[in-house]
Amino acid sequence: MYFSFMSTYKHIFQGMNTWELFYQILLHVVLFIFFSFDRHSPEIGMIHVAFFFNYALAAGLINYLLIPMFYNAKRYYVFVIFTCILVAIVIGIEELLLEQVFYPGTDRAKYTPNLFYCLLDVLPVIVMLVGFKFAWDTHQKQKSIDQLQQLIKDSELQVLKNQINPHFLFNNLNNLYAFALEQSPKTPSIILELSGVLRYMLYDCTEAYVSLFKELQHVKNYIELYKIQFEDDERVHFKYEGESGRWEIAPLILSTFIENAFKHSASSMTEDIKIDIKSTIENNGTLVFICENTYSQQSNIEQLGKGIGLQNVKKRLELLYPERFNLQIATENGVFKVELRMLLKENKS
Repeated sequence: MYFSFMSTYKHIFQGMNTWELFYQILLHVVLFIFFSFDRHSPEIGMIHVAFFFNYALAAGLINYLLIPMFYNAKRYYVFVIFTCILVAIVIGIEELLLEQVFYPGTDRAKYTPNLFYCLLDVLPVIVMLVGFKFAWDTHQKQKSIDQLQQLIKDSELQVLKNQINPHFLFNNLNNLYAFALEQSPKTPSIILELSGVLRYMLYDCTEAYVSLFKELQHVKNYIELYKIQFEDDERVHFKYEGESGRWEIAPLILSTFIENAFKHSASSMTEDIKIDIKSTIENNGTLVFICENTYSQQSNIEQLGKGIGLQNVKKRLELLYPERFNLQIATENGVFKVELRMLLKENKS
């Protein structure tokens, strides 16, 4: 029991921070002024200090002894019992000691106390002081929960981002391997473009958000990397409009749709491939991104919108842009279309 008490006592003063101490002092001063003020007798004397100290001491014992030892340990019945005992002691000190000291020989000193009226004297100050402690602890716990949720969110985003890079490498290393086997003259160009894209992923994507201008430059390089595998570059079009330097975006959001378009166009047909990509920035910071690609009507299109890349980017959008994006994926007349509208953050740098 002794060691449990000492452990709790040590935890109390380690856990109390400067802000809590400041607010407790401020709260005690304000309550003492309201408790002591009487417009018919405005002076504050030792009697007010003694009575208020009796209440404040009881509240302090409840806040920093009974709550940590019993209430936080979910021993609620024990907490209630000790609180009632403590309130009874406060009433006893007030009636049997303070009344006799400050009102000796008067009718007030000889008065047999009524429990109801005694509680009306004692409880208001104690309840307010204890109530503040409960409110403070609840606020601190909510801050801890918010920090934990943010940590979980950041960890989940990092996992999702890390999934993108291996997925990208897997697809492009397969292409590089195929060109190398054929001793294609395009192999050096692929290696150079791949190096530039990886440089962006490794060094520019360490932050949660990047400049939209940089992201669009990455998209352009990303498209050039994929265009190398086509003989006719005119089948792939990329266009962007608007002021991109003013806004910032989560990195590697758009490239997933582009990768999906190239992958399914190339795998589902050998000719008449067409890919149109357009990015527009509206004045209010809304990015409108449209990616359309043709596919073979005879190929299995049910899985086009269900790959790991698209699932990944949907999850990232939900985490980073809650209620600030709209993603539409549709297939019609041999065209797979992705339309993303998202409200971007303004670049403060």
